[in-house]
Amino acid sequence: MIQPDWELFVSSLWPLLDGAVRGTIPLALTSFAIGLVLALVLALMRLSAKRVLSVIARGYISIVRGTPLLVQLFVIFYGLPSIGVTIEPWPSAVIAFSINVGGYAAEVIRAAILSVPKGQWEAAYMIGMSHSRALARIILPQAARVSVPPLSNTFISLVKDTSLASLILVTELFREAQQITAFSQKFMLLYLEAALIYWVICLVLSTGQGFLEKRLDRYVAR
Repeated sequence: MIQPDWELFVSSLWPLLDGAVRGTIPLALTSFAIGLVLALVLALMRLSAKRVLSVIARGYISIVRGTPLLVQLFVIFYGLPSIGVTIEPWPSAVIAFSINVGGYAAEVIRAAILSVPKGQWEAAYMIGMSHSRALARIILPQAARVSVPPLSNTFISLVKDTSLASLILVTELFREAQQITAFSQKFMLLYLEAALIYWVICLVLSTGQGFLEKRLDRYVAR
């Protein structure tokens, strides 16, 4: 029976954690923040009365949701150089993940905005608010509470998806595991250790999501 190499397990723990802190988490946070801004723009375009804007947003969302994230990542990093556009690994990963988050989160935000009762719009107009002001001050804050659970799930999924960045040589958690296994040849041990760290990160995020949802529920009328 093969015994686990606990010395290797302990010695590789810090490099893996360092990869998570310096690579995985910043990559996920940066991509999610940019993706949310993009998603909000796309959601408003989908809801726009101008058909051209709505069609553009629909097309974008359809393409992003209809193609694998790995393909999107490879198109940006390996495909663009063929037309003279070369982007470094880290920015390439941020762009790909942001584009992907934007496509998925846009529908979440759109549904959250539509879930706000029309009476809220009417009340805002009655007190003299413009459409944009009503959206910013009345509608979006209410929509934000509705969108927290699905957007939180999107972020947790993104944290796991950042492992794909290792395929374009971005130094993050899984890339560190690959580099260590290249010398140690302990594939099972190192990959399980990486999986454990991913699980702990997602567990912490899930706990934070639950706490945030309870806090927001305090401000929802029942």
